[in-house]
Amino acid sequence: MKARLFKTLLSVLILFSVSSGVIAGTYQPADKHEEQKKEELSVDGPYILYQPDGSVRVISVNKKLKIEDKTYTKLSKNYSFRVTDHKGNNSFKVRLHSIERPEWKYDKPEKTFVMSDPHGRLDCVISLLQGNGVIDKKLRWNFERNHLVIIGDVFDRGKDVPQIFWLFYKLEEEAAKAGGHVSLLLGNHEPLVMANDLRYTKDKYKVLAKRLGMKYPQLVGSNTELGRWLGTRNTMQIIGDGLYVHAGLSKAFYDKNLEIPFVNQEMSKALFMTKKERKALSPLTAFLYSNDGPIWYRGLVRKEAKYKPLSTDSLQMVLDRYQVKRLLIGHTIFKDISTFYNGKVIDVNVDNKENRNKRRGRAVQIEGNTYYVVGDNGKMRKL
Repeated sequence: MKARLFKTLLSVLILFSVSSGVIAGTYQPADKHEEQKKEELSVDGPYILYQPDGSVRVISVNKKLKIEDKTYTKLSKNYSFRVTDHKGNNSFKVRLHSIERPEWKYDKPEKTFVMSDPHGRLDCVISLLQGNGVIDKKLRWNFERNHLVIIGDVFDRGKDVPQIFWLFYKLEEEAAKAGGHVSLLLGNHEPLVMANDLRYTKDKYKVLAKRLGMKYPQLVGSNTELGRWLGTRNTMQIIGDGLYVHAGLSKAFYDKNLEIPFVNQEMSKALFMTKKERKALSPLTAFLYSNDGPIWYRGLVRKEAKYKPLSTDSLQMVLDRYQVKRLLIGHTIFKDISTFYNGKVIDVNVDNKENRNKRRGRAVQIEGNTYYVVGDNGKMRKL
């Protein structure tokens, strides 16, 4: 009788322990999913914010994962700082420089190197650029008088977003001194983040902003060094006989008969606005940021009716209007570098991490009239 009573009490205790999250004296959180969702800080920044009183606030997360938050009366003329990836590696020095909007049209250089959608993965950016001689072992410009193009989308998905921006920012000045160029175009993820749409943003950035009592877009807004720089980046750009744009150009876009410099200015006007503010600004702004606009349109590479695919004749009309032979785009991801419309459209967007690991195509290098697919170790094949 006593034995049966003991077994009954033991069963009740076990059931109570399991239901309350306590097993064999070890506490188990009732919501394991919430526990797994938590993300710690990693090396980040710096974020340079210009304050209304003229002072400058510099925020970063150091290698000890501590937030450094300093305010300076002003920064020295040649203010510089060191940047490392989220693990504290891949270190390089950045010096602040003057900011101007790039030209919308460039002559074709001897070589043009084209990549897209780096999405916060600095290690993939560095391996690709070093493997093709665009930068050297110390992450310095090594591409002489040639042109590096990044077709948008640095924000989101990875843990080195500001670090990638700072690398391109630094290379822009180094390239200019060598007679070359770096062109970072706006993608759809840049305005997503500015509008506080953080659905694709790693938690580390949200954690940092929360600890600072801010919203993440405030760290990269129009009153910051990176924000000022991003606010002058182009959406559309011509280099030689190629037109570069993040997503594509629709028939609806063609029908509006827009000049490229005008598009670039209009996109920049609304970059730091919310979606609602962009709609209120003007119908044209709403269109440019819509699914038929240049940073969202997928109809050049997707044939489903909902994407409003562009006919061959309409594509030729687009090419003729802007006096180019082909469009180079990103945005829609493919297993490898892909061509459409008999090579008149080239999609450069791939899964950079997966393609690096599997040694597939990662970018395009143009030499004269020849297009090559390149990987992390140089040329792979003619496109």
